[in-house]
Amino acid sequence: MSGDVPAPLSFEIGPIRPPNEAHSLLVRVTRNCPWNRCAFCPVYKGAKFSPRKADEVEADIDAMAELARRIVERAERDGGLNNTSVHAVLREVGNPDGGAQVARFVLAGGRTAFLQDANSLVLKPERLARILRHLRARFPSLERVTTYARSQTATKRTVEQLRELREAGLDRVHVGMESGSDRVLELVDKGTTAAQHVEGGLRIKEAGLSLSEYVMPGLGGRALSAEHAEQTARTLRAIDPHFVRLRSLAATPRAEIGELVRDGTIELLGDVDVVREIRAMVAGFEGMTGQVASDHILNLLEGVEGQLPGDLPAILALIDRFLELPEPERDLFVVGRRVGLMRDPSDLQEPARREQARMAMREIRARFGGSVDRAMQELLTRFV
Repeated sequence: MSGDVPAPLSFEIGPIRPPNEAHSLLVRVTRNCPWNRCAFCPVYKGAKFSPRKADEVEADIDAMAELARRIVERAERDGGLNNTSVHAVLREVGNPDGGAQVARFVLAGGRTAFLQDANSLVLKPERLARILRHLRARFPSLERVTTYARSQTATKRTVEQLRELREAGLDRVHVGMESGSDRVLELVDKGTTAAQHVEGGLRIKEAGLSLSEYVMPGLGGRALSAEHAEQTARTLRAIDPHFVRLRSLAATPRAEIGELVRDGTIELLGDVDVVREIRAMVAGFEGMTGQVASDHILNLLEGVEGQLPGDLPAILALIDRFLELPEPERDLFVVGRRVGLMRDPSDLQEPARREQARMAMREIRARFGGSVDRAMQELLTRFV
Protein backbone atom coordinates (compact mmCIF):
# COMPACT_ATOMS: atom_id res chain seq x y z
CA MET A 1 0.00 0.00 0.00
CA SER A 2 2.94 2.35 0.58
CA GLY A 3 3.27 2.97 -3.16
CA ASP A 4 -0.41 3.68 -3.72
CA VAL A 5 -1.85 7.16 -3.92
CA PRO A 6 -4.77 7.29 -1.45
CA ALA A 7 -8.10 8.02 -3.07
CA PRO A 8 -9.81 11.28 -2.08
CA LEU A 9 -12.39 10.92 0.67
CA SER A 10 -15.49 13.04 1.08
CA PHE A 11 -18.39 13.20 3.52
CA GLU A 12 -20.78 15.85 4.75
CA ILE A 13 -20.65 17.60 8.09
CA GLY A 14 -23.32 19.83 9.61
CA PRO A 15 -22.84 23.21 11.30
CA ILE A 16 -23.38 22.47 15.01
CA ARG A 17 -23.23 19.88 17.79
CA PRO A 18 -23.79 19.94 21.57
CA PRO A 19 -20.80 21.25 23.57
CA ASN A 20 -20.23 17.87 25.22
CA GLU A 21 -19.91 16.20 21.78
CA ALA A 22 -16.69 18.04 20.93
CA HIS A 23 -14.79 14.79 20.33
CA SER A 24 -17.62 12.85 18.74
CA LEU A 25 -17.78 11.52 15.22
CA LEU A 26 -20.30 13.76 13.42
CA VAL A 27 -22.65 11.86 11.11
CA ARG A 28 -25.02 14.02 9.08
CA VAL A 29 -28.33 12.18 8.62
CA THR A 30 -30.45 15.26 7.80
CA ARG A 31 -29.61 18.69 6.42
CA ASN A 32 -30.69 21.72 8.42
CA CYS A 33 -33.88 21.97 10.53
CA PRO A 34 -37.42 20.88 9.60
CA TRP A 35 -38.95 23.60 11.82
CA ASN A 36 -36.42 26.44 11.43
CA ARG A 37 -38.63 29.13 12.96
CA CYS A 38 -37.24 29.50 16.50
CA ALA A 39 -36.65 33.22 17.00
CA PHE A 40 -33.43 32.74 18.99
CA CYS A 41 -31.65 30.41 16.51
CA PRO A 42 -29.63 31.83 13.58
CA VAL A 43 -28.06 28.55 12.48
CA TYR A 44 -30.29 27.31 9.66
CA LYS A 45 -31.99 30.49 8.49
CA GLY A 46 -32.33 30.56 4.71
CA ALA A 47 -31.42 26.88 4.41
CA LYS A 48 -33.84 24.25 3.16
CA PHE A 49 -34.40 21.09 5.18
CA SER A 50 -33.86 17.71 3.55
CA PRO A 51 -33.57 14.17 4.87
CA ARG A 52 -30.61 12.20 3.57
CA LYS A 53 -30.94 8.78 1.98
CA ALA A 54 -29.56 5.85 3.93
CA ASP A 55 -27.18 4.97 1.09
CA GLU A 56 -25.68 8.49 1.19
CA VAL A 57 -25.17 8.42 4.94
CA GLU A 58 -23.70 4.93 4.85
CA ALA A 59 -21.22 6.08 2.18
CA ASP A 60 -20.20 8.95 4.47
CA ILE A 61 -19.74 6.53 7.37
CA ASP A 62 -17.60 4.29 5.17
CA ALA A 63 -15.44 7.26 4.14
CA MET A 64 -14.99 8.35 7.76
CA ALA A 65 -14.12 4.79 8.77
CA GLU A 66 -11.50 4.66 6.02
CA LEU A 67 -10.03 7.99 7.14
CA ALA A 68 -9.92 6.78 10.74
CA ARG A 69 -8.22 3.57 9.61
CA ARG A 70 -5.56 5.51 7.70
CA ILE A 71 -4.90 7.78 10.68
CA VAL A 72 -4.39 4.78 12.96
CA GLU A 73 -2.20 3.03 10.36
CA ARG A 74 -0.02 6.13 9.96
CA ALA A 75 0.26 6.44 13.74
CA GLU A 76 1.48 2.86 13.98
CA ARG A 77 4.18 3.61 11.38
CA ASP A 78 5.16 6.83 13.15
CA GLY A 79 5.34 5.21 16.56
CA GLY A 80 2.34 7.01 18.02
CA LEU A 81 -0.64 9.19 17.29
CA ASN A 82 0.26 12.88 17.03
CA ASN A 83 -0.80 16.02 15.19
CA THR A 84 1.96 15.70 12.61
CA SER A 85 0.87 12.25 11.46
CA VAL A 86 -2.81 13.28 11.53
CA HIS A 87 -2.21 16.33 9.32
CA ALA A 88 -0.14 14.24 6.93
CA VAL A 89 -3.04 11.83 6.43
CA LEU A 90 -5.53 14.67 5.98
CA ARG A 91 -3.37 16.18 3.25
CA GLU A 92 -3.08 12.81 1.54
CA VAL A 93 -6.85 12.43 1.30
CA GLY A 94 -7.55 15.98 0.17
CA ASN A 95 -8.46 17.59 3.52
CA PRO A 96 -12.15 16.61 3.39
CA ASP A 97 -14.73 18.79 5.14
CA GLY A 98 -15.00 17.35 8.63
CA GLY A 99 -11.65 15.60 8.41
CA ALA A 100 -10.35 17.45 11.45
CA GLN A 101 -13.40 16.32 13.42
CA VAL A 102 -12.71 12.68 12.50
CA ALA A 103 -9.13 13.20 13.64
CA ARG A 104 -10.29 14.59 17.00
CA PHE A 105 -12.59 11.59 17.34
CA VAL A 106 -9.70 9.20 16.74
CA LEU A 107 -7.34 11.10 19.05
CA ALA A 108 -9.98 10.95 21.81
CA GLY A 109 -10.26 7.19 21.55
CA GLY A 110 -13.16 6.84 19.10
CA ARG A 111 -15.85 6.37 21.73
CA THR A 112 -18.76 8.69 20.85
CA ALA A 113 -20.78 9.76 17.81
CA PHE A 114 -23.41 12.43 17.22
CA LEU A 115 -26.08 12.38 14.50
CA GLN A 116 -26.61 15.74 12.78
CA ASP A 117 -28.40 18.11 12.02
CA ALA A 118 -31.25 19.48 14.14
CA ASN A 119 -33.77 16.65 14.42
CA SER A 120 -32.74 13.14 13.41
CA LEU A 121 -35.93 11.56 14.79
CA VAL A 122 -37.82 13.14 11.89
CA LEU A 123 -36.39 10.38 9.66
CA LYS A 124 -38.51 7.28 9.20
CA PRO A 125 -37.56 5.00 12.11
CA GLU A 126 -36.54 2.11 9.85
CA ARG A 127 -34.16 4.38 7.88
CA LEU A 128 -32.57 5.78 11.02
CA ALA A 129 -32.25 2.30 12.52
CA ARG A 130 -30.47 1.10 9.37
CA ILE A 131 -28.01 4.01 9.60
CA LEU A 132 -27.39 3.31 13.27
CA ARG A 133 -26.64 -0.36 12.65
CA HIS A 134 -24.20 0.53 9.89
CA LEU A 135 -22.49 3.11 12.09
CA ARG A 136 -22.08 0.61 14.92
CA ALA A 137 -20.76 -2.03 12.53
CA ARG A 138 -18.10 0.27 11.05
CA PHE A 139 -17.11 1.79 14.40
CA PRO A 140 -17.33 -1.05 16.96
CA SER A 141 -15.41 1.07 19.51
CA LEU A 142 -18.42 3.38 19.98
CA GLU A 143 -19.72 3.56 23.52
CA ARG A 144 -22.36 6.26 22.96
CA VAL A 145 -24.38 7.56 20.01
CA THR A 146 -26.54 10.66 20.47
CA THR A 147 -28.73 13.02 18.47
CA TYR A 148 -30.78 16.22 18.59
CA ALA A 149 -34.58 15.96 18.39
CA ARG A 150 -37.70 18.03 18.90
CA SER A 151 -40.24 17.14 21.59
CA GLN A 152 -43.04 17.40 19.05
CA THR A 153 -41.33 14.83 16.83
CA ALA A 154 -40.87 12.47 19.78
CA THR A 155 -44.63 12.62 20.43
CA LYS A 156 -45.17 11.26 16.89
CA ARG A 157 -43.01 8.20 17.57
CA THR A 158 -44.32 5.25 19.53
CA VAL A 159 -42.35 3.96 22.48
CA GLU A 160 -41.74 0.78 20.50
CA GLN A 161 -40.28 2.76 17.58
CA LEU A 162 -38.00 4.65 19.93
CA ARG A 163 -37.03 1.40 21.63
CA GLU A 164 -36.08 -0.08 18.26
CA LEU A 165 -33.77 2.89 17.68
CA ARG A 166 -32.14 2.19 21.03
CA GLU A 167 -31.68 -1.45 20.06
CA ALA A 168 -30.16 -0.33 16.74
CA GLY A 169 -27.54 1.72 18.57
CA LEU A 170 -28.94 5.08 19.71
CA ASP A 171 -28.15 5.94 23.34
CA ARG A 172 -29.14 9.53 24.07
CA VAL A 173 -31.46 12.22 22.74
CA HIS A 174 -30.73 15.95 23.21
CA VAL A 175 -33.96 17.99 23.22
CA GLY A 176 -34.15 21.78 23.05
CA MET A 177 -36.87 22.45 25.59
CA GLU A 178 -35.80 26.09 26.04
CA SER A 179 -38.77 26.83 28.32
CA GLY A 180 -41.67 25.13 30.08
CA SER A 181 -43.82 28.24 29.76
CA ASP A 182 -46.29 28.16 26.89
CA ARG A 183 -46.21 31.96 26.70
CA VAL A 184 -42.43 31.98 26.28
CA LEU A 185 -42.56 29.13 23.77
CA GLU A 186 -45.14 31.03 21.74
CA LEU A 187 -43.17 34.27 21.99
CA VAL A 188 -40.12 32.69 20.35
CA ASP A 189 -42.13 30.52 17.93
CA LYS A 190 -40.77 27.25 19.29
CA GLY A 191 -43.61 25.27 17.73
CA THR A 192 -43.94 23.06 20.80
CA THR A 193 -45.97 23.25 24.00
CA ALA A 194 -45.03 22.37 27.55
CA ALA A 195 -47.40 19.40 27.37
CA GLN A 196 -45.59 18.12 24.27
CA HIS A 197 -42.26 18.54 26.06
CA VAL A 198 -43.55 16.30 28.83
CA GLU A 199 -45.11 13.72 26.50
CA GLY A 200 -42.08 13.52 24.20
CA GLY A 201 -39.60 13.40 27.07
CA LEU A 202 -41.46 10.62 28.87
CA ARG A 203 -41.65 8.55 25.68
CA ILE A 204 -37.91 8.87 25.15
CA LYS A 205 -37.25 7.78 28.72
CA GLU A 206 -39.73 4.90 28.57
CA ALA A 207 -37.91 3.58 25.49
CA GLY A 208 -34.75 3.28 27.60
CA LEU A 209 -32.93 6.20 25.99
CA SER A 210 -30.96 8.76 27.96
CA LEU A 211 -32.65 12.18 27.80
CA SER A 212 -30.83 15.52 27.86
CA GLU A 213 -33.07 18.63 28.04
CA TYR A 214 -31.66 22.06 27.16
CA VAL A 215 -33.20 25.10 28.83
CA MET A 216 -32.47 28.74 28.02
CA PRO A 217 -32.29 31.16 30.97
CA GLY A 218 -33.22 34.71 29.97
CA LEU A 219 -35.41 33.63 27.04
CA GLY A 220 -38.60 35.24 28.33
CA GLY A 221 -36.97 38.60 28.93
CA ARG A 222 -37.78 40.69 31.97
CA ALA A 223 -41.57 40.49 31.70
CA LEU A 224 -41.73 36.68 31.69
CA SER A 225 -38.65 35.90 33.77
CA ALA A 226 -40.47 34.64 36.87
CA GLU A 227 -42.93 32.59 34.82
CA HIS A 228 -40.14 31.18 32.66
CA ALA A 229 -38.22 30.00 35.74
CA GLU A 230 -41.21 28.57 37.59
CA GLN A 231 -42.90 26.77 34.71
CA THR A 232 -39.66 25.44 33.24
CA ALA A 233 -38.88 23.87 36.61
CA ARG A 234 -42.42 22.48 36.77
CA THR A 235 -42.13 20.94 33.29
CA LEU A 236 -38.73 19.46 34.07
CA ARG A 237 -40.06 17.92 37.28
CA ALA A 238 -42.79 16.22 35.26
CA ILE A 239 -40.15 14.65 32.99
CA ASP A 240 -37.19 14.21 35.37
CA PRO A 241 -34.67 13.92 32.51
CA HIS A 242 -31.26 12.37 32.94
CA PHE A 243 -29.60 15.72 32.16
CA VAL A 244 -30.67 19.36 32.40
CA ARG A 245 -28.28 21.55 30.43
CA LEU A 246 -28.30 25.33 30.87
CA ARG A 247 -27.62 27.51 27.85
CA SER A 248 -28.24 31.19 28.57
CA LEU A 249 -29.79 33.36 25.88
CA ALA A 250 -27.63 35.34 23.47
CA ALA A 251 -29.94 37.58 21.44
CA THR A 252 -28.04 37.62 18.17
CA PRO A 253 -29.21 40.20 15.61
CA ARG A 254 -28.82 37.47 12.97
CA ALA A 255 -32.02 35.82 14.26
CA GLU A 256 -35.57 37.09 14.70
CA ILE A 257 -35.04 37.65 18.40
CA GLY A 258 -32.87 40.62 17.53
CA GLU A 259 -35.95 42.36 16.12
CA LEU A 260 -38.00 41.39 19.20
CA VAL A 261 -35.38 43.15 21.32
CA ARG A 262 -35.19 46.20 19.07
CA ASP A 263 -38.98 46.73 19.02
CA GLY A 264 -39.25 46.30 22.80
CA THR A 265 -41.16 43.00 22.77
CA ILE A 266 -38.36 41.45 24.81
CA GLU A 267 -36.32 43.40 27.35
CA LEU A 268 -33.10 41.49 27.86
CA LEU A 269 -31.89 40.59 31.33
CA GLY A 270 -28.38 41.47 32.41
CA ASP A 271 -26.03 38.72 33.58
CA VAL A 272 -26.85 39.12 37.27
CA ASP A 273 -30.60 38.96 36.67
CA VAL A 274 -30.11 35.84 34.52
CA VAL A 275 -28.32 34.26 37.48
CA ARG A 276 -31.25 35.23 39.70
CA GLU A 277 -33.59 33.54 37.21
CA ILE A 278 -31.42 30.41 37.19
CA ARG A 279 -31.52 30.41 40.98
CA ALA A 280 -35.33 30.48 40.94
CA MET A 281 -35.42 27.74 38.29
CA VAL A 282 -32.94 25.42 39.99
CA ALA A 283 -34.69 25.83 43.34
CA GLY A 284 -37.67 24.19 41.64
CA PHE A 285 -35.69 21.04 40.84
CA GLU A 286 -36.60 19.54 44.21
CA GLY A 287 -37.30 15.83 43.83
CA MET A 288 -35.51 15.44 40.49
CA THR A 289 -32.81 12.79 40.08
CA GLY A 290 -30.81 13.79 36.98
CA GLN A 291 -27.65 15.79 36.44
CA VAL A 292 -27.49 19.57 36.04
CA ALA A 293 -24.81 20.78 33.62
CA SER A 294 -23.58 24.29 32.85
CA ASP A 295 -21.46 23.25 29.89
CA HIS A 296 -21.64 26.23 27.59
CA ILE A 297 -19.60 29.43 27.34
CA LEU A 298 -22.81 31.51 27.37
CA ASN A 299 -23.37 30.61 31.04
CA LEU A 300 -21.88 33.00 33.56
CA LEU A 301 -21.39 30.43 36.34
CA GLU A 302 -19.74 27.20 35.22
CA GLY A 303 -20.11 25.70 38.66
CA VAL A 304 -23.91 25.45 38.51
CA GLU A 305 -23.82 21.70 38.04
CA GLY A 306 -24.09 18.50 39.97
CA GLN A 307 -26.09 15.35 40.56
CA LEU A 308 -29.64 15.73 41.84
CA PRO A 309 -30.96 15.53 44.43
CA GLY A 310 -27.80 15.38 46.55
CA ASP A 311 -25.93 18.32 45.02
CA LEU A 312 -28.90 20.71 44.90
CA PRO A 313 -28.01 22.53 48.18
CA ALA A 314 -24.42 23.06 46.99
CA ILE A 315 -25.58 24.38 43.61
CA LEU A 316 -27.90 26.89 45.27
CA ALA A 317 -25.18 27.89 47.75
CA LEU A 318 -22.75 28.63 44.92
CA ILE A 319 -25.32 30.83 43.20
CA ASP A 320 -26.07 32.62 46.46
CA ARG A 321 -22.38 33.32 47.09
CA PHE A 322 -22.21 35.12 43.77
CA LEU A 323 -25.46 37.04 44.29
CA GLU A 324 -24.36 38.13 47.78
CA LEU A 325 -21.20 39.77 46.46
CA PRO A 326 -21.22 43.58 46.47
CA GLU A 327 -22.37 44.97 43.12
CA PRO A 328 -18.88 46.21 42.08
CA GLU A 329 -17.48 42.71 42.70
CA ARG A 330 -20.26 41.07 40.71
CA ASP A 331 -19.66 43.44 37.81
CA LEU A 332 -15.92 42.80 37.95
CA PHE A 333 -16.47 39.05 37.76
CA VAL A 334 -18.97 39.43 34.91
CA VAL A 335 -16.39 41.34 32.89
CA GLY A 336 -13.59 38.97 33.86
CA ARG A 337 -15.66 35.96 32.83
CA ARG A 338 -16.87 37.40 29.55
CA VAL A 339 -13.41 38.45 28.37
CA GLY A 340 -11.92 35.10 29.34
CA LEU A 341 -9.97 36.10 32.44
CA MET A 342 -12.07 34.28 35.05
CA ARG A 343 -14.11 31.10 35.31
CA ASP A 344 -15.24 31.11 38.94
CA PRO A 345 -16.00 33.93 41.42
CA SER A 346 -13.06 32.69 43.51
CA ASP A 347 -10.82 34.05 40.73
CA LEU A 348 -11.61 37.51 42.12
CA GLN A 349 -9.11 36.73 44.87
CA GLU A 350 -6.20 36.59 42.43
CA PRO A 351 -4.58 40.06 42.17
CA ALA A 352 -3.30 39.66 38.60
CA ARG A 353 -6.70 38.63 37.26
CA ARG A 354 -8.44 41.39 39.22
CA GLU A 355 -6.16 44.02 37.71
CA GLN A 356 -6.66 42.70 34.19
CA ALA A 357 -10.43 42.65 34.75
CA ARG A 358 -10.32 46.24 36.06
CA MET A 359 -8.47 47.34 32.92
CA ALA A 360 -11.08 45.59 30.76
CA MET A 361 -13.83 47.25 32.82
CA ARG A 362 -12.38 50.71 32.20
CA GLU A 363 -12.24 50.08 28.46
CA ILE A 364 -15.82 48.80 28.44
CA ARG A 365 -17.15 51.77 30.41
CA ALA A 366 -15.37 54.15 28.07
CA ARG A 367 -16.77 52.44 24.98
CA PHE A 368 -20.33 51.81 26.16
CA GLY A 369 -20.92 54.81 28.38
CA GLY A 370 -20.76 52.86 31.62
CA SER A 371 -23.21 50.10 30.65
CA VAL A 372 -21.67 46.74 31.56
CA ASP A 373 -24.88 44.87 30.67
CA ARG A 374 -25.00 46.36 27.17
CA ALA A 375 -21.37 45.49 26.54
CA MET A 376 -21.79 41.94 27.80
CA GLN A 377 -24.88 41.36 25.68
CA GLU A 378 -22.90 42.33 22.61
CA LEU A 379 -20.05 40.01 23.59
CA LEU A 380 -22.48 37.09 24.08
CA THR A 381 -23.80 37.34 20.55
CA ARG A 382 -20.30 36.60 19.25
CA PHE A 383 -20.47 33.12 20.79
CA VAL A 384 -23.62 32.11 18.83
